[in-house]
Amino acid sequence: MTATAALKRSWALDLDNKELYALLKLRVEIFVVEQECPYPELDGHDLELETRHLWLEQDGEVVCTLRLLEEHDDGKTSFRIGRLCTAKSARGQGHTTRLLRAALAEVGTAPCVISAQSHLVEMYGKHGFVPDGDEYLEDGIAHTPMRRSGGKAFTVTPAGRPGRVDNYG
Repeated sequence: MTATAALKRSWALDLDNKELYALLKLRVEIFVVEQECPYPELDGHDLELETRHLWLEQDGEVVCTLRLLEEHDDGKTSFRIGRLCTAKSARGQGHTTRLLRAALAEVGTAPCVISAQSHLVEMYGKHGFVPDGDEYLEDGIAHTPMRRSGGKAFTVTPAGRPGRVDNYG
């Protein structure tokens, strides 16, 4: 029987080399290899002071990950979700939803944006995101800018269900 995936979270500067390598490895497997899209994965944001990484680990392997950037414009805090991906072998098990809910719990009532691959607009819409501009091509893949306005906080339990966040371990 497969164990439940453990929800993990780390500030960028608290990641150890093994964790960072595992997150980058999955992202490259999905975005560069599977989607056949060579692009600059190492963009400098992974180790910024206010960057958070969230991931699910199952049987010692990272099966889903995302990066949460904190941004400050005109004295206002907002967030940007990016690099959300799930291992091909782990899809269809609710991992993406669980991780996205955990990230939105971190965002709280602040606005949040995402540059969604356009075929995922409906999925992000289920989490309160709405299109916020015209579709555009990035590295040959159609994307849609989306925004989730600040307002009611979204919380989850460690098991990924709506509720209160106690910890990420």
